Amino acid sequence: MHVLKLTRIGNSVGMILLRELLAKLGVTKGDTIYAVDQPDGVRLTVADPDFAAQMDVARQVMKDRSAVLRELAK
Repeated sequence: MHVLKLTRIGNSVGMILLRELLAKLGVTKGDTIYAVDQPDGVRLTVADPDFAAQMDVARQVMKDRSAVLRELAK
């Protein structure tokens, strides 16, 4: 578990992530982190779960309709 402190940043409040946590997430300054609601709290992730779900659907459509896509590519 990592303890994070909240701090004032201008008119907002932000949190400072420890170097170890940044390394674990694989992010650096300027990267995007998604806060995903979970039944027991919030999960921080570098992957956008909505985008991942959309890509799964797109891959399935491309698999199911590969012949149509091949014809359209001509």
